[in-house]
Amino acid sequence: MNRKNALAAAVAAALALGSVTVVAPQSTAAAGNSAARPGAGFQAMTADARGEAIRTADRNAAATARALGLGPDERLVAKDVLIDADGARHVRYDRTYRGLSVIGGDLVVHLTADGTITGSDLAHQGAIRIADTTPKLTAADASAAAVKHAKHVRNAKTKGSDGSTLMVYAVGKVPVLAYRSTVTGAGEAGPATRQAVIVDASSGAALDQYELHQNITGTGNGVTVGQVSIETTQSGSGYTLTDAAHGGTIVYDSYNSPQSNPRQNARTFSKTTNSWGNGTTSSRESAAVDASYGLAKTWDYYKNSFNRSGIRNDGRGAPAYVHVDTGLLNAFYDDDCFCMFFGDGSSQNGNTPVTALDVAGHEMSHGVTAATANLTYSGESGGLNEATSDIFGTMVEFYADNTGDPGDYYIGEKLNMSGGYMRRMDNPSADGNSLSCWTSGAGSVDVHYSSGIGNHFFYLAAEGTGAKTIGGRSHNGTTCNNDTFTGIGKDKAAAVWYRALSAYMTSTTNYSGARTATLQAAADLYGTNSQERYLVSKAWAAVGVGTALPDPGTPTPSPSTPTPSPSTPPSGNALTNGTFEQGTSGWTQSDDIITNSTLQLARSGSWYAWMMGYGADAVESLSQSNIAVPSAGTPKLTFWLKVTTQESGSTAYDTLKVKVNGTTLATYSNANASSGYVQRTVDLSAYKGQTVKLEFAGTEDTYLSTVFLVDEIAIG
Repeated sequence: MNRKNALAAAVAAALALGSVTVVAPQSTAAAGNSAARPGAGFQAMTADARGEAIRTADRNAAATARALGLGPDERLVAKDVLIDADGARHVRYDRTYRGLSVIGGDLVVHLTADGTITGSDLAHQGAIRIADTTPKLTAADASAAAVKHAKHVRNAKTKGSDGSTLMVYAVGKVPVLAYRSTVTGAGEAGPATRQAVIVDASSGAALDQYELHQNITGTGNGVTVGQVSIETTQSGSGYTLTDAAHGGTIVYDSYNSPQSNPRQNARTFSKTTNSWGNGTTSSRESAAVDASYGLAKTWDYYKNSFNRSGIRNDGRGAPAYVHVDTGLLNAFYDDDCFCMFFGDGSSQNGNTPVTALDVAGHEMSHGVTAATANLTYSGESGGLNEATSDIFGTMVEFYADNTGDPGDYYIGEKLNMSGGYMRRMDNPSADGNSLSCWTSGAGSVDVHYSSGIGNHFFYLAAEGTGAKTIGGRSHNGTTCNNDTFTGIGKDKAAAVWYRALSAYMTSTTNYSGARTATLQAAADLYGTNSQERYLVSKAWAAVGVGTALPDPGTPTPSPSTPTPSPSTPPSGNALTNGTFEQGTSGWTQSDDIITNSTLQLARSGSWYAWMMGYGADAVESLSQSNIAVPSAGTPKLTFWLKVTTQESGSTAYDTLKVKVNGTTLATYSNANASSGYVQRTVDLSAYKGQTVKLEFAGTEDTYLSTVFLVDEIAIG
């Protein structure tokens, strides 16, 4: 769990659940207990019970906001509530600022059954403060800027001022007043691709952009599920493809309505007999059978595995449309209309529908992600979004146990792709585009390719390393660090991922944050000292994210083990990754400090350390241990520092301290503000020949922000 999950001080507030007391977060599972907790640890809830839990959370929202230390202009809006088997609650909120929606403002609050807050996960840490909510740009100006910035569509256009909405963009450390514009044009998702573009409301600069259709793109090979049973509804003397057993899900024939308005010509499938399709594209019903079957199996998987009732856990089915547009090699979920759409393919694949079982599971899972963590569809969070759909699309395939489409870790293997699949979870880079291992540039890669990191992690966590045949297909669990280990099984791995997604991830979670979330979920389900949690950490290390935890089965050294003589100079390592171009490698950070965000600039390269800048009470630390200080000459620490602040005067309100072995050697503050990077030097003569821990410790007071940017750190 991220920094500030344990709130700084106990805050009492009268809630319907009881008196709120804030304590440090801890695992709810007994250490070493590896017994499975069904439903990923969550209780089954009726729609009425869930609705009442959300209403209770809304009534408690103001007190919860105060307990979290949010500002007076912020409001929390309850989105969902999950209840553990022991009554503990995980309440997911969105937040607003002076009535404006906040992108990156979502959070999860964790409470015991009696209302004690045990922790929180916030997409944006701390309170949000913006000097002025009056934009310099008009909505029409923002729309024009969005069209200019749109990268993923051709012939971009918006609806002018109606296409842009004013909101707060809080994905970076410093919240910005911004416009969110919807841009349409020709792109990868088809001739009516929709893209969100976020622009600064003062300057019109692009802050972020991503596709709104979260899609799985490719060619299909026709009807894939074979002869199956599907749920229908009798209406008068006929039948319709309405699945009352799964929330009233209805499959419509779009009748080739354009992608820009796929419901334009839509009509229900209805007939006097209850036999549908003929297994080929000569019947328009055949694609509808595929879709109905796939969506029902996806619903059943979530219900029977995690006690989840539908996409939004409210028992409501999402309508689906087949035969969308003409020549559409795409399927997608759209949260704006709570709908799913399936194209018919094109001449490249014999005009066969894109309605395979793992496609249906993939698209419906995009809806589950939108209803839970709502992972932003760009950067590393976008890769996690896609990986989540691949993971659960795959699990649906295993769950369905369809002899014509057995479970495996290939994505879209029934879609007649030229390489035989769209993606492979066991070896993502085999497609020539996807990432198998995390790199510092992962956030700049297309989300369908950066998803490979999450896919690879999941495969290794589930199956472990080595060659296997699964579902009749060859799999080979290779790693990025040449490690070998066993997996915990696909059902346990899926339970860990679902709990992490539902209870701990937020819209801005990156791969490092996903590791933290899954380790917490594994601790909740199987115990802090369980083999499951240990193997989850091994799987993350195997794809280049973090290091493995100590094996809980390895005995600790005896206290009588002799220690080195104090007179022997300790050995150590040279400071590593001082430029941060290898991401977090070598460093321990209390939050997502090491970044390549374009909201600030590195002194060189693209990566740097961004510390503080919250405009609220906050602390952060960045450290590296086991550093060998040279034993000759006059050793020193050098680094480049840029300080920008909203404070004024020479009083040090916000500070950055340089510590060695816990001793402060230098302090910088808002009073050291500079227009650019300034090289700083710290004498390390007192530590000649020693092995030390170097730490940068930031502290910020209640009001006004100060940003400390650090780059190019060296000891010599």
